[in-house]
Amino acid sequence: MKIALACDHGGLNLKNAIKNHLEKKGYEVLDFGTDTTDSVDYPDFAYKAAKSVADKESECGILVCGTGIGIGIAANKVKGIRCATLGDTFSARMTKAHNDANMIALGERVTGIGLGLDIVDAYLNSSFEGGRHQSRVDKITEIESNDL
Repeated sequence: MKIALACDHGGLNLKNAIKNHLEKKGYEVLDFGTDTTDSVDYPDFAYKAAKSVADKESECGILVCGTGIGIGIAANKVKGIRCATLGDTFSARMTKAHNDANMIALGERVTGIGLGLDIVDAYLNSSFEGGRHQSRVDKITEIESNDL
């Protein structure tokens, strides 16, 4: 599985820990940066990773900033992206199972590395349940396409 990964300066430590964790588990990681603690604008990095997922270059994506909020909002502006900002493992499982989220966003300053890695594993080890949830995901796609 190929995973897009990106962060801003506030998420660099967690992004690097996630990258190492994923590579040890055999995942292919496309790292869209940043690679420094110098201040950068999170939308630039969110966009690169989200485009990789939307264009099917990556199967899913993981984003990190200080809170996960800004970078997640930016990713959701890319057509085809369903990115959930997460802070617990239950939500990580449910966002895949019920929302078929193709990206997640984490906050290094609020989750830390240990919980962050647990959230990543919970998300990646879950699958979309389909069924009644598919029609809801389809409605999200309709809204995005302005077809409602």
